[in-house]
Amino acid sequence: MIKFSKVSKKFPEGTVALSDITFEIPDKQFLFVIGPSGAGKTTLLKLLTRESESSSGSIFLDEEDITKIHHSKLPSLRRKIGNIFQDYRLLDDRTLWENVALALEVRSRPEKEIKTTVENVLELVGISDKKGLFPQQLSGGELQRTAIARAIVGSPEVILADEPTADLDPKNSWEIIKLLSRINEQSGAIVILATHNAEIVNTLKKRVIRLDRGKLVKDEKEGKYESV
Repeated sequence: MIKFSKVSKKFPEGTVALSDITFEIPDKQFLFVIGPSGAGKTTLLKLLTRESESSSGSIFLDEEDITKIHHSKLPSLRRKIGNIFQDYRLLDDRTLWENVALALEVRSRPEKEIKTTVENVLELVGISDKKGLFPQQLSGGELQRTAIARAIVGSPEVILADEPTADLDPKNSWEIIKLLSRINEQSGAIVILATHNAEIVNTLKKRVIRLDRGKLVKDEKEGKYESV
């Protein structure tokens, strides 16, 4: 469960990114966060990993207020969350397999466990045959599948996807969304997807939270992108 309670984020120069945001996300839910550029979507995601800190309010993950946890506990918090970025953020000097394995290596997992887990995840996302290739040898869709594999290899409770289809063609965009939906159904992880893709939002009919100038203006169980 995730809960935002009266959360605001104001930057030092005075810009208000989020204003008095309150909502809850139950376990296993898939939801979209939509809104125009500058609405606060990325800021909202960053608050969940404490990459950014709120100015006021509380954010709960598993009934723990993550706005109050000590910096020494941030690695533990972030292990519960898988991040998928628009620009992939893969290491160019490592193969696809090595990029995914790194997420477990930094947690000091046993070598045998790493090998088995990475192989299983690459099979799940459909790129096991590309495991020896480097990022520059992969297509956009393959890069995003690699990023998804890296995000889920540690079995996170929450998956955050910030515009994961923005640089992909329609066919690959749909494949990525279907993959995330399948992961949500199979693992039970909460999936929060920030997007401008109206077709995907309107077709899937998942919960939609709409932000506008830092305010939560819509929260619909089966929302549409054009909702205002």
